[in-house]
Amino acid sequence: MSSLNHMKRMSPPPKLEVEIAGLRLKNPVMPASGTFGYGEEFSPYLDLEQLGAIVTKGISLAPKAGNPMPRLAETPAGMLNAIGLQNVGIEAFCSQKVEFLKKISTPVIVNFFGNTLEEYIEVARRLNEVERVDAVELNISCPNVKAGGIVFGTDPVTAARVVSAVRREVQVPLIVKLSPNVTDIRVMARAVEDAGADAISCINTLTGMAVDLERRCLSLANGTGGLSGPAIKPVALRMVHQVVSSVSIPVIGIGGIMSAEDALEFLLVGARAVQVGTANLVNPGAMANIIAGIEEFLAQRGIEDVNSWIGSLK
Repeated sequence: MSSLNHMKRMSPPPKLEVEIAGLRLKNPVMPASGTFGYGEEFSPYLDLEQLGAIVTKGISLAPKAGNPMPRLAETPAGMLNAIGLQNVGIEAFCSQKVEFLKKISTPVIVNFFGNTLEEYIEVARRLNEVERVDAVELNISCPNVKAGGIVFGTDPVTAARVVSAVRREVQVPLIVKLSPNVTDIRVMARAVEDAGADAISCINTLTGMAVDLERRCLSLANGTGGLSGPAIKPVALRMVHQVVSSVSIPVIGIGGIMSAEDALEFLLVGARAVQVGTANLVNPGAMANIIAGIEEFLAQRGIEDVNSWIGSLK
């Protein structure tokens, strides 16, 4: 064995630790909300201590049963879902789900939503009282039932209003998850940053539809659903790049990340961390593979710290 090869083999592994708005993560990989339950569901298949963070299923003020079946449809290089944000509600989350999360040291980010400004405020207030919540992720891709159904995340004024209201209720880092179903995501990003967001995660799913030729009907009972998976990665990558260039707060990239190479692309354009969604449904161990792949990629290129890779696009 040559001395050079021996030195390479003896080199310490690359540092993968990143920081998001004061939250220190052992690596930049976490699940996307809605694809990982409340964390415990994946514990038989994946060591949760390996992850940078855990992101829970979205929590609302009252329990939600979700949309009627069918609410999933496969598409070329992706899938449509119209689950309808089914969840146990804030009361059951605090009494039934938090206990498991106390057993692990991995940071916990709780995604939450509402259909009125008042609902957002109340859930935020309740989450702020939960000791095991290390950060919150505000889902603004919901219709404001008091404003004719306009989606909070498609109007910068409405988005800023809800972010500002939630900011007053929480002391932990506030991450705002942006919808891609807008004319210019940069406008939304700047609006939520100005309103007090500590970080941005993007993108949420793209609105799509599928039809059943034999039955001559829509494939989803809800009609439309959220498109995710590899099909949306080029759109997500472009939007993450745009958002990174438009704000000064950290950005978490989401959209079609199935491999370490996918994750590294988002980090290269400036995302400080990534969320993995649909890949978890295909392979429950996907995130462990992605973390290992990032480490191997950096080691092979002599990059000692993932932060040297982040945002290094030429």
